[in-house]
Amino acid sequence: MLEQFISLLNNPVSLQVWHYIWALAPIWIPLALVWIWLEFWIKYKRREYINAQGSALLEIKIPREMFKSPLSMELFLNSLYGTNASVGNLLDVYLKGRIRPWFSLELVSLGGQVHFYIWCHKNFKSRVETQLYAQFPNIEVHEVSDYALGVHHDLTKYSFGWIGQFALTKADAYPIKTYIDYGLDKDAKEEYKHDPIVAVLEYLGSLKAGEQAWIQILIQPHAKEGLLHGRIIPKPNWKTGIESEIKDIIKKATMKTEDQKNPTSLNLSKGQTEVIAAIERTAAKYPFDAMIRGAYFAEKDQFNVANIGGLLGSFAQFNSQTLNGIRPDYKAAYDYVWQDFKGSRRRKNEKELLEAYKRRSFFNVPFKNYHGKPFILTTEELATLFHFPSYVVAATPTLARVPSKRAEAPSNLPI
Repeated sequence: MLEQFISLLNNPVSLQVWHYIWALAPIWIPLALVWIWLEFWIKYKRREYINAQGSALLEIKIPREMFKSPLSMELFLNSLYGTNASVGNLLDVYLKGRIRPWFSLELVSLGGQVHFYIWCHKNFKSRVETQLYAQFPNIEVHEVSDYALGVHHDLTKYSFGWIGQFALTKADAYPIKTYIDYGLDKDAKEEYKHDPIVAVLEYLGSLKAGEQAWIQILIQPHAKEGLLHGRIIPKPNWKTGIESEIKDIIKKATMKTEDQKNPTSLNLSKGQTEVIAAIERTAAKYPFDAMIRGAYFAEKDQFNVANIGGLLGSFAQFNSQTLNGIRPDYKAAYDYVWQDFKGSRRRKNEKELLEAYKRRSFFNVPFKNYHGKPFILTTEELATLFHFPSYVVAATPTLARVPSKRAEAPSNLPI
């Protein structure tokens, strides 16, 4: 093997290639060094910019009588897509570190008490509150202390059952099962509706004192990124993948002539037709880059291993055999003992995932694309995963709600 390798290097063609590489070294070495320096510089300036923005965690408490479909949440998310503004010019990007905003939609159980949170940068707090009240006039929105900051990787106190990230089961051109598939967009009787988010809330509400479960959906409006966004290699547009998937389905359904060259007819099955319709429907919605994280941990004397399965199974009702689904992906723990004899690698992963969760970091430094790549979820899909259930379909007693219905002021009050 060594002799073959040496003979390959001594090959006249190889020697000629190495000659050109070294001859051009005065050109490509400085360019490579500039590239490396630019990468470090952008990370440094972006870290400065992110730290200067500050953040706000907003808790949403819903009234006991909530009769809003997930469409209202979709309209709210449409307004967040409107934050996909320009990052400015090249000076703003490379000297100030300016980046596009992102948000976090969070479902959290603290000892069985269920909470809805939305995390954003400080300068978007007012916009988020305004748009929430526009769609849900009877809710209450309060800025609260960050529940995650009080949790540390203290193995003398906590047992971290599962902490990790989720991914889609197929290409993101295929949508997950949404509220429209469940008929929640129709004006049907409340008692006959099945809301898929109820299973998630029931799981979160079943936890006991000392247990915690966190679900974090990080979102950033999707955009075609290039040099103006600090990317030398452009980021492909999501619509390109959609067109490719539809063409592939049609190609498979196209009948061939006897010589297998010229197509004669299109023979789409009912299932294929429905898949294409679902893909086209989701393509008409606003897309977000997304990452989903989850965690279950508890105080040592309260830890229940069965609740790990509850967390991992929370997204099963959003899965479809013909379309898409959500599955556990990267996790802190390892499957086999020989992969991590002393548990040191798991502890390191748990610390990093916990820190990434606290920072809501994935699209940018310090945890950019941490053990995964962002996938697309449209506003329809996001509204399915994160929305406020009605009282009839979700009477979870531990869900944080507004104490009583707020009445509007009388119209005849003196001014």
